[in-house]
Amino acid sequence: DEAATIALGIAAHHGRVQVVDASVASTSTGHGSPLPMLLHGGPGRAGGGEEMGGLRGVRHHLQTTAFQGSPDVLTRIVGQWIPGATRHADRGHPFKLHFDDLELGTALRTGSRTVSIDDIEAFAESTGDHFYAHMDEEAAAASPIFGGRVAHGYLVLSLAAGLFVWPDPGPVLANYGIDRCRFAKPTYPGDTLTVWLTAKRKTLRAGAGYGEVAWDAQVVNQDDEVVAAYDVLTMVANRPGMNGAPDEVA
Repeated sequence: DEAATIALGIAAHHGRVQVVDASVASTSTGHGSPLPMLLHGGPGRAGGGEEMGGLRGVRHHLQTTAFQGSPDVLTRIVGQWIPGATRHADRGHPFKLHFDDLELGTALRTGSRTVSIDDIEAFAESTGDHFYAHMDEEAAAASPIFGGRVAHGYLVLSLAAGLFVWPDPGPVLANYGIDRCRFAKPTYPGDTLTVWLTAKRKTLRAGAGYGEVAWDAQVVNQDDEVVAAYDVLTMVANRPGMNGAPDEVA
């Protein structure tokens, strides 16, 4: 009864109240203990609406350092290609390079592909996506955003993949997703698309024979305006015999 009275009495002034007795003491982590597997401890006032019980609590105790410098210098410091840093587009197709040989900033500027009404209608037919902005000229023209028929965003991504993918077997084992995808500008029939693909980030999978590579992808139109930007996520093999990769077969 005393615990209930105290808990109810102070609840309005605390983001979280933990009551520990003999039955739970052995498993209690303690109020506010940072548990890395949690995002936060639950709803509460602490930490701007999130309690200091998860990753937010861990970060609270970490030092944060801001770096300032040129994109090339920052790329070297943080181990991730920074937009504006040098691209190295003179090394052939980057999908032909093993994880060990791939340097951040290794890039490919692809050939071009012009989008047609037939492309848009074929994509709509094959996917079932008949959104008015792609199929109804009058309705699309009345849109304050489009002003006319436009290509599907996912058609743009598909055409971009067709421009940068190396078709033959090689070090790139799989594409396992995309991150941070944004459609920055509509693509209209008659627009011509080109892709800049740049090695952005590398993460070795120890002993697995491969690593994960994130590629910065920017799809631009004939006016060099970015129409789509995203990260392509791939698994790229190590050289034979490296990091658990099988030896090359003679």
